[in-house]
This record gives sequence, C-alpha cells and structure tokens, in this order.
Amino acid sequence: MRSRGATAVGAVMVASLAACRVGPNYHAPALPTGTEAPLESLNTAVETPAPPPDAWWRLYNDSRLDALVEQALQANRTLAAADANFAAARAVLSAAHASRYPSTEAVAGGLYGRDAVTDEILEIGGHAPQTIWLYEDIFQAAYEVDLFGRVHRMIEVANANSDAVAAARDGVRVVVAAETARAYAAICALGEQLAVARHSLDVVSHEADITEKRREAGADSAYDVARAQALVAQVQSSIPQLKGQRRAALFELTAVLGRTPAEAPNDLEACVTPPRLTALIPVGDGSALIKRRPDVRQAERRLAAATAEIGVATADLYPTIRLVGLYGGAASQLSELNTNIGRTWGVGPSISWTFPNMAAPRARVRQAKAAQAAALASFDSVVLIALKETEQALAVYSAALDNRQSLADAQQKIHEAFGMAHDQFLAGALSNLDLLTTEQSLVAVDAQVASSDATLVQDQIAVFKSLGGGWRSESQQ
Repeated sequence: MRSRGATAVGAVMVASLAACRVGPNYHAPALPTGTEAPLESLNTAVETPAPPPDAWWRLYNDSRLDALVEQALQANRTLAAADANFAAARAVLSAAHASRYPSTEAVAGGLYGRDAVTDEILEIGGHAPQTIWLYEDIFQAAYEVDLFGRVHRMIEVANANSDAVAAARDGVRVVVAAETARAYAAICALGEQLAVARHSLDVVSHEADITEKRREAGADSAYDVARAQALVAQVQSSIPQLKGQRRAALFELTAVLGRTPAEAPNDLEACVTPPRLTALIPVGDGSALIKRRPDVRQAERRLAAATAEIGVATADLYPTIRLVGLYGGAASQLSELNTNIGRTWGVGPSISWTFPNMAAPRARVRQAKAAQAAALASFDSVVLIALKETEQALAVYSAALDNRQSLADAQQKIHEAFGMAHDQFLAGALSNLDLLTTEQSLVAVDAQVASSDATLVQDQIAVFKSLGGGWRSESQQ
C-alpha cells in the first residue's frame, strides 16, 4: 500500500509539473480541404489507386536498373552529406536531453597574486596586503528545476528539428533514386534513337544508291541524285549529336553514383531499349501521398519545432530556478587544500529573472509566434505543391501516352506507304520526288517515335518521383 501511495504521489507531482509548462502544446495541422480525395488526373487505363511500392524502380523488372539505384543510394555524395547532417542533428538532440540532468564542473588550479577578500580580512586585522599563492580544487553541480517547462520545450525543439533533418535526408534519397533512373533511362533511350537513326541512314543510303544507278542508266538526273544524297547527309548529321547526348547522360549517371568520369559504366552504352512497365502504375490517393512525401513531413516537423520555440521563449518570462552545490578546497598553502582548514562547500537555490524589464522576452515570444505562423503557412504551401506536382506529372504522362499511340499509328501507316512508294518507284509509276518525300516522312516519324519513347519513360519516372517513393531503407520496406 505504501509503495502504491508513493507511486500515486509521484504521478501527481509529475502531472503538476507538466501542467506548469508554458506555451502551446503541439497538434498536427489540419490539411487543406480536398487533400485526401482521389487524384484528379488518375488515368484508370494505365494507373491504379493502389498504394505504390517504395522501391518503385523494381516495377520495371530491370536488374541493371535495380543494381544502379542500390549503388547510388550507397555511394552518392549528396546523400552522404545528408546522412552527416542527420548525425549532427541527433547529437544536438542528445545535448538537449542532457539538460534534464545536473550539470557538473570540476575546477583545480593555483593562482599567484592578491585576493581582494583576503586583503580585506588582513586590513581589518591591521595587516598589510600580501602577495600569496591561492589554491583550489572544487566540484560544482547545478540542476535546473524545470518548473515552467523551458528544458522540456527545448528538447521538443531539438527532437522536431532532428525529425525535419531526417525528412530532408529522405528527400535526398527520393531525388537520388529518381535521378539514377532518369540517367539510366536516358542512356538506353538515346541508344534506341541511335539505332533508329542508323537504320534510317541505311534506308536512305540504299535508296540513294538506287537513284545513282538509275542516273547511270539514264532514268534519273543528277538533280535527283543530289537530293537523295542530301537526305543521307541530313540523317547522318543527327548521329553525332545523339552520341554526345548519350555520353552526357552517362556522365550524369556516373556523378549520381559517386564516381569520377574515369569510372563511368561505359558498358551501358550497349543498351538500346529503355526500361518499360508491364503493369498499371500504382499511384495511391491524396492521403497516402501526403504521408509518403518527405518534404511534407519535413514541413510538419518544422512547424512542431516552431510551436515548441514559443514555449521556450515564454518560459523566459518566468524565473529560472537552479539548485547549486559545490564541494572542495581553497587555501593559501597547498598542504592545507584538503584539510578541514581549507575545505569549502555550499548548497542552495539560485533564481534569475529579467523582471521588471520584460520587453526583450516578450519580443522573443512575439517573434516565435510569428515564426510558427510562417511555418504553418509553409506547411500548407508544401502540401499544395506536392498535390500540384503529382497532378502535373500524371497529366503530362497521360498526354505522352496519347502522343506515343498517335505516333505509333502514323509510323505504321508511313511504313506501309513507303513500301508501296518503293515498289511503284521501281516500276516507274512514281516520281523520284514522291519517293524522296515519303522517305523524309519515314525518317521523321521513326525519329519521333524513338524520341517519344524517351519522353515517355522520363514522364513515368517524374510520376514516381512526385509520389515520394524511394526513401525507405531495406529494413523499413
């Protein structure tokens, strides 16, 4: 019974102290109206409201892409800096928790000179001041009685700031995963475009050879040959540019992987097929999006820290109470330092208060409240931006799909038209100009289809990035 009574008394004391904490208690902010609704730009033909996986890149079933993303998440230098920032924030949190316990200090030393107190005692006794050695070895301890919650609110600030830094680090992981996939997809898509350009070069070169032979036979003119050769040169001119773009994408990927250009994965230049999805894209809804996006979590944690800062500033309006104690020795003779003659000790309360001039603490309270209002507005802004970016990414991706389908239809028709034009040209039923025009259309549409494939995969990755996946570690998935 006595133990239960003591427990009850302790609980009442803790509750009483907690009730003295000044400043507002934090509550998660309400989300803007309509945030948790289904996404407006959801295209059920290619997307599903099912929650997306965190490791979204695995939906492509591309083992090389999986390996590259894992390498980037391990070796990226920007992510390493974010990890270091998080470690620093955790250290600050540990220091804040230390404020719950007494602070201690041990002082030992010797000073040669005159001590004002000693001189005053000597003068009272009619003695002249003396130059002497003064020795001390003192242990001091001080404990802040957190009556108004200043220490508790400081810990809340440090904890929320640590969570915000963790969210910022997770945001970097999202970017690293997306940029790795972007660079890899660009390399492969440019490989496809190069393959298409080389195929087109073969086609127009073959037709130019036919035109040259027909001129030699007297069927075509030198003008017809010049036009055909001009088309060959035009198609040839696109290849160096595509090669340069592919090398640039390779070096982009190399940097994301935390490597120097000399360590670039040059074997990737053999890739000629961009990664493709084989299933609907799971995008979830607005509620899941808000929970998943690290930038939203970061803004919410900053709001929590700003709210706790109000409590820290408000506590400065009230007295700071400390319990102080010291024990040790002080003497003019080293031999007396640890004897009863030189022993010194003391214990008692210490109260500090800026009263009655409260202008500065009250100004800090107003400043903290304004900072909280700014953090709340920033949180709402980040939520709206997250929704906007996702809706934009979905809308652009849906348009890219329609564009790709239209180009595929046009490609099928132009290939049929070119086959007929080639046969009619050889039969003498079609002019060289008509064949050349069909060739130009064929080359243009084939290039547009390959470019559309590149755009499509980039738009897919933009959707996944806007959904905020890729920040959980393997142990969190």
